Amino acid sequence: MQRTALVTGSAGFIGFFTARALLDAGWRVVGLDAMTDYYDVVLKERRHAMLLQNPGFTAVTARLEDPGMLAELFETHAFDAVIHLAAQAGVRFSIEEPRSYVQSNLVGTLELLEAARAFPPAHMLLASTSSVYGANTEMPYRETDQTNRQMSFYAATKKATESMAHSYAHLYDLPITMFRFFTVYGPWGRPDMAHFKFTRAILNDEPIDVYNNGEMQRDFTYIDDLVSGICALIEAVPERPDPDRLPVPTDNLSSVAPFRIVNIGNGQPVQLMTFIAAIEKAIGRKADKNYLPMQPGDVPATWANADLLEALTGHQPATPIDVGIQAFVDWYREYYQV
Repeated sequence: MQRTALVTGSAGFIGFFTARALLDAGWRVVGLDAMTDYYDVVLKERRHAMLLQNPGFTAVTARLEDPGMLAELFETHAFDAVIHLAAQAGVRFSIEEPRSYVQSNLVGTLELLEAARAFPPAHMLLASTSSVYGANTEMPYRETDQTNRQMSFYAATKKATESMAHSYAHLYDLPITMFRFFTVYGPWGRPDMAHFKFTRAILNDEPIDVYNNGEMQRDFTYIDDLVSGICALIEAVPERPDPDRLPVPTDNLSSVAPFRIVNIGNGQPVQLMTFIAAIEKAIGRKADKNYLPMQPGDVPATWANADLLEALTGHQPATPIDVGIQAFVDWYREYYQV
């Protein structure tokens, strides 16, 4: 029997690839997106246009926080899986426009949880972020680490959605998996992300801004690896713990709810200067670098321990940075005809 999934943020970078992967696997997909102008709406429209070439895809343009809209969708489609990727993204923008994060990330997620309470899917998978690890310095980050010191308002809203989701999982027996993404990159990416901005600047003979004087590292995760992890986790449905069963030490399955958090990251942090060098090599041109201090809300490093993901699904992200960057640069040149 064909299954149906709701993908929120389906015109976004990650949502587009997730919806496409589900369609390729034979799912029906309802894609919800508000088409906000945080970045180029044409990019979002083209992503949805490609998805609409598959008859199994239905596009809905609406805001998560619109009262009653999600409940109507849930009642109409009886979703087997819900993959919640819609959010106001961006660490730095959250300093300038915090209220937009409250509406999209908190109020929007509340509306989603309320709809799921009324019409429960078999599994809900909600996006969080590596930014919730905040001021933690012990690495690699593990899902069992304390996450009480967020460094940006964006991260704080995502941490709040984790807590909100846990309460609903406990109160209403909703199986929920939160996944924490680690610096996702690849073709069709967001224009506000580093790989996109660096490529555009280098090709336009413009300088690139290198923060913290280049003394940064990120666990860069290629989009295909991320989406494979998300799709695999659909089948790893958390269950309310059995008090007679010994817990798995690496698993953070809640003691009171069918709820867990899973890192999805490459597990191999890359120095920022190595990342830039990969872009320079793919383009065939050196960057003019403008060295700057650390930006407010940012952190010097991220690094995922992805053992739980592998234990649950057998999946381990592994795309090398030079392979992923070459794929992005090739797409960029073709898309923008440069």
